[in-house]
Amino acid sequence: MAYVLQQFREQCDLALEEALRKTFPEWVESLPRLTVPPNLEFGELSSSAAHEIARKLGKTPHDVAAKISQVIDLHEKSLIGKVEEASGYLNFRLNYKIAGKMILGTVVEQGKDYGIIRTLTPARVSVEHTSANPSGPLTMGHARNSILGDALARLLKARGHLVNRRFYIDDVGRQVSILAYGYKLLNQPKPEGKVDHWFGRLYACTNCVLQIEIASRKLQMLRGNDEGSEQRLELQRTLDEWVGIAAELEAADKELFHRMASAVRNQTDPEKDVEEIGRNYEKNEKEISELVRDVANLCLAGMRATLDEMEITFDTWDWESDLLWSGKVQSVLDRLLKLPFSSAEGLSASLNVNAIAEAYSLREDFQLSQNYEVPSLTLARSDGTTLYPTRDIAYTIAKFADSDRVVNVIASEQSLPQLQIRLALYALGERKAAINLIHYAYGLVELPGTKMSKRRARYVALDEVIEQAKLKVRATIAERKDDFDKTEPDEIIISIALGAIKFAMLSLNSVKNLTFTWDRVLSLERNSSPFINYAYTRASSILRKIGEMPRDADASLLTHPLEHLLVFKIGQMPQVFIEAADQLKPEEIAGYANSLAEKFHEYYEKVDVIHSDEQVKNARAVLVRAVQTVLSNSMELLGIRLSERM
Repeated sequence: MAYVLQQFREQCDLALEEALRKTFPEWVESLPRLTVPPNLEFGELSSSAAHEIARKLGKTPHDVAAKISQVIDLHEKSLIGKVEEASGYLNFRLNYKIAGKMILGTVVEQGKDYGIIRTLTPARVSVEHTSANPSGPLTMGHARNSILGDALARLLKARGHLVNRRFYIDDVGRQVSILAYGYKLLNQPKPEGKVDHWFGRLYACTNCVLQIEIASRKLQMLRGNDEGSEQRLELQRTLDEWVGIAAELEAADKELFHRMASAVRNQTDPEKDVEEIGRNYEKNEKEISELVRDVANLCLAGMRATLDEMEITFDTWDWESDLLWSGKVQSVLDRLLKLPFSSAEGLSASLNVNAIAEAYSLREDFQLSQNYEVPSLTLARSDGTTLYPTRDIAYTIAKFADSDRVVNVIASEQSLPQLQIRLALYALGERKAAINLIHYAYGLVELPGTKMSKRRARYVALDEVIEQAKLKVRATIAERKDDFDKTEPDEIIISIALGAIKFAMLSLNSVKNLTFTWDRVLSLERNSSPFINYAYTRASSILRKIGEMPRDADASLLTHPLEHLLVFKIGQMPQVFIEAADQLKPEEIAGYANSLAEKFHEYYEKVDVIHSDEQVKNARAVLVRAVQTVLSNSMELLGIRLSERM
């Protein structure tokens, strides 16, 4: 069944069509759609049909619009209250006596399900997100990925799709090899503190000492070689940089750094040892496989604890190494090497993806400009080991085995590899995968005054931000502690703190870089989760004072302009939800919730609900309950729980 504002639009479309048949029948099939005016003073829907007709016929828009409006027939039960002409536009006004009763009645009847419209064509959708390298804690960069991915999965699931939330464990590659190497050199000690944070420090220390040792040994070999002066200068610059990093790491964890430095210096060829770990892990050599898996699982346990606190869950945990060990990567590589677009020299291989785009005329379909030449994709190194895009091709094919669509939540900087993967899939005949693979890109998270670098262990861990948020919320609550029962604050602190972080990540278009500042994230005066929660709290306060909800309420008594505006905004939720879910735009839900909260704050300040006439109070109570319900439903779609008190 169509929701109320959809019915209103359909009635407006039909009324306009019938009027045109009586006045300008030749224009019935070729007129612009009805649009929502920028201000409701001009009606809830507007048509520029008269302007189109007037321009072609040499008439004035006012005369054409007046003629059309005169023949529009509105029956008593129509959702169209009236049609007005203004500056040649036909403005359709909602009949709030009827629409208000229908909209508020639907909210009361459906409750938590209000606004959720399920698709008639459900699909199997895989949403891969977070997929962090298991070599340290989740950072603020990962946080945006996790929060966006979780919100997308929630929206798609609510829309009626069969959603599989996937975490791709990137356990193959140099970073994990370095971490495993350091862990082995220290005889696999028990991590201190939160396990993923300890591994993050261990990785940074191991990598730093390794780089210093490599640069120092190369410089030693070049001494006395006059022809290597430029190389010596470059190596010295590199060494100086890493020595500076070492000072930072030593200051952060002196004991761990010194143990690591001593262990690495005693090795004959540490760089070779690290490379050997990587090669043997890809081959599934027993001892190395057990070592790396132990490291990865320990680190993942810490990550999962963070995700659990954020109330972010996964259905599937996919190991990158499993793709190698099962032969899926080699199978894909063999297929790629048989393509006419591939080339090989020894064990190294590459793919001319630009030639693929040209051969299959994919520039328009893949939105490539005519002058852009897509760089070739390296498939394998000279030692025969594969690169992550090659493994991603195999992983994508595996995901499409049980999916109709795949959404990859990956940083914007990975746009080129994602494009190369799609083109490679197309050339392999995996057309479904190439077309239905969606790169959901997102920008960087910027923290003013902070320079992030994983190799320096200079990053802002998500755990730290969560704790900071809790402390700031707790301090605010402490100032108002008389307003709370002793059993309430902890739950309130957690929901407000987590909601604030999540909303900050979701309220901006994902491709834009996000500047994270506490004054914005925790603001009670503008676009933030606490701002929305405050509106929800105000609604809850009114309803507590009213007590039992009225059984009968006459929505026609809601005549204040702000009441009409609130009813209209409540009626918009189904369409906002559909667009957000279908277009993968959680920021639309965030913006909608903020806008509704903004208008309700204004209503709270200007309209007295409690001391109104009994019948008016009943109608306003239903409106307030509807606002409360819609705010809760909207934020729940984003993975945010609202608190009735704050």
